[in-house]
Amino acid sequence: MLVTIDVGNTHTVIGIYEGDRLTHHWRISTNAERTADEHGVMLQVLLQSAGLPLPFRPEGVVIACVVPPLNHTIEQLAERYFHCQPLIVGPGIKTGMPILYENPKEVGADRIVDAVAAYERYGSAVIVVDFSTATTFDYVTGRGEYVGGAIAPGLEISMNALVEHAAKLYRVELIRPRDVVGRTTVGAIQSGLIYGYTALVDGLIERIIQERGEKTKVVATGGFAELIAPESEMIEDVDEFLTLKGLRLIFERNRRL
Repeated sequence: MLVTIDVGNTHTVIGIYEGDRLTHHWRISTNAERTADEHGVMLQVLLQSAGLPLPFRPEGVVIACVVPPLNHTIEQLAERYFHCQPLIVGPGIKTGMPILYENPKEVGADRIVDAVAAYERYGSAVIVVDFSTATTFDYVTGRGEYVGGAIAPGLEISMNALVEHAAKLYRVELIRPRDVVGRTTVGAIQSGLIYGYTALVDGLIERIIQERGEKTKVVATGGFAELIAPESEMIEDVDEFLTLKGLRLIFERNRRL
């Protein structure tokens, strides 16, 4: 079995693979103050509730982390509770994908992992839209090269900013409103967030495709993908576990070294 861990700014997603099959997965809140032992206790409870044997001894652990204070913590977690040295996605790791970013060290590990999984899936030029704390747009060429992309404030960040800076506005449930022209404050905020954000997403995707000039697939992942994708004219597919799939692929490519 393989443990895949994707540490994002808001959530951490953990998956267990048997071969190429994702058998278990969990989403927990990311907390930079949580210790390795606290993570370990939480994971043991999750593993036990899933009927997995304890102590759990996977063949490997692979990690993508975009929260620097947690890098060492998650590494300690793997060593103490899984008794193996983890593979941490970063500079020097074999991804099988050329990185054409001007400074490859600046690219978030999750963005590279998503790109690897998307190109493996489609084998063509592809844009990955990851709806997480930030919404990222990543472009991979038809030759399998990671070029770069765009970064926008995430949907929840956008709502938080609106509420924080507009005295009479307030948080609303992030759901599709009935009408684009809202006739209540709730409906108007929902329209601006959902339909306005969809327009941002489609506009950026369209500009990327026009600039690059390749026939391009578009796949979405991340927490808000299922909310925005049905409204989008450009997103063709949603893959909730794209990052975990990319982590498994990268682990396999490094194990063969």
